[in-house]
Amino acid sequence: MNGARSLQLQLALRLAALYIAATAIAVGVLVYQAYSTADSLSDQDLNRRAADLANFVVVDGTGEARLDLPPKLRLAYESPAATFLFVVRRPDGQVIAASHPEIRNLVSSWPKAGQEPSYFRLEEFGSTSQDYYGLTAKFDSRAGPLSVTVARAATSDELVHSVLREFVLDIAWIIPLIVAATLLIGVFGIRRGLLPLRQVSAKAAAIDPGSMSIRLPEEGLPSEIQPLVQAMNRALDRLQRGFAVQREFTANAAHELRTPLAIVTAGLEQLKGNGELFKLREDVARMNRLVDQLLRVARLDAVSLDVSETVDLSSVATELAGYMAPLAVSRKRSLGVQGIEEPIYVKGNRHAIEDALRNLVENAIAHAPPGTEVVISANPGGSVSVADRGPGVRPEDRDHMFDRFWRVKGSRGSGAGLGLAIVKEIMKAHQGGVQVDVNPGGGAVFTLLFTRAH
Repeated sequence: MNGARSLQLQLALRLAALYIAATAIAVGVLVYQAYSTADSLSDQDLNRRAADLANFVVVDGTGEARLDLPPKLRLAYESPAATFLFVVRRPDGQVIAASHPEIRNLVSSWPKAGQEPSYFRLEEFGSTSQDYYGLTAKFDSRAGPLSVTVARAATSDELVHSVLREFVLDIAWIIPLIVAATLLIGVFGIRRGLLPLRQVSAKAAAIDPGSMSIRLPEEGLPSEIQPLVQAMNRALDRLQRGFAVQREFTANAAHELRTPLAIVTAGLEQLKGNGELFKLREDVARMNRLVDQLLRVARLDAVSLDVSETVDLSSVATELAGYMAPLAVSRKRSLGVQGIEEPIYVKGNRHAIEDALRNLVENAIAHAPPGTEVVISANPGGSVSVADRGPGVRPEDRDHMFDRFWRVKGSRGSGAGLGLAIVKEIMKAHQGGVQVDVNPGGGAVFTLLFTRAH
């Protein structure tokens, strides 16, 4: 599966991008809101201080207004650090009280306060050369309307800002962990959500021409996948009907051809003639073999083999060698058997195993040079092999040699390319395999692998 096209990977990447973007936005909004809240609290503090200063303005017995601060506030406003500055004025500009002469001289020339507070910033002001942030607002007092100016040193905000920075740094290392944990949970959820799709894919991968009756489960699937699965099942129905029609046609055609070919064969055997008649007999024999192989293929496709019986591979190899020896002698080859001293029991179908082994021996006799020996070997591990001294099998042909009707390019043999396909189907029914190796002395070795019977 191409990783770049993986639906799971694409969903995980998009989910990761969404989590990262959402987290970045959330953190940005949180920090912005924190600083905004700090500034708002600072403005509220200045308003409250200005209102307190207006409340502490009193009128003495002579009718003069003066600022009567409590001792603690007076110490705060008159401290050498000059953290806070203030000026209290009448509407006509007369200064009632001021924290320091520098702010008194500066503010005395400013216009009176309006209905809304006006904010200002002072840079490197006064003897301490500090930056200040303040406001001028209008308040009612016992001495009448007053214009109160209050400023606070910028360094007093550093504590709040440092706390905010510390908070941001503290949560900064937690955010990737939260994103990673959320992403892992999301990926786990995606995998769980795609589990039915993987299960359906596994079932679909197991369907082949020998198991066309299997259908994909449609229950318990996400609604987005159900139409695809239903369409796949309908396609399998059509394929099954097509395979059934094809198999029936193959079996019927082969069966119908057997009788006329048998009549022709019998008629040719009674005739006496020259070499042309001998060639005609060979052609008819080849047609008989092809029809017989087609019938075997049709039976393998249509009927499940009973592979539950116990079969002795040594006995099968011995009997087949005796049966095939005349053919080998007529082709000027010899046929040998080895490894048959002890029984070798496997689970399978004796007739089918004989059929598979016979196809391998026929191929070996056809490809082995005259004067050489074809050897059938029964192996204690539960396998039987056929070795010849022929040209062998090219590596590039091994992937196709078991396909139906496949033949080596340029081959002059008389086969139709069904023998090895029959061997493959028989071994598949036995849940075994066919192994092709190079014969150390030249040629090829075909081995049928079975399950030992205990």
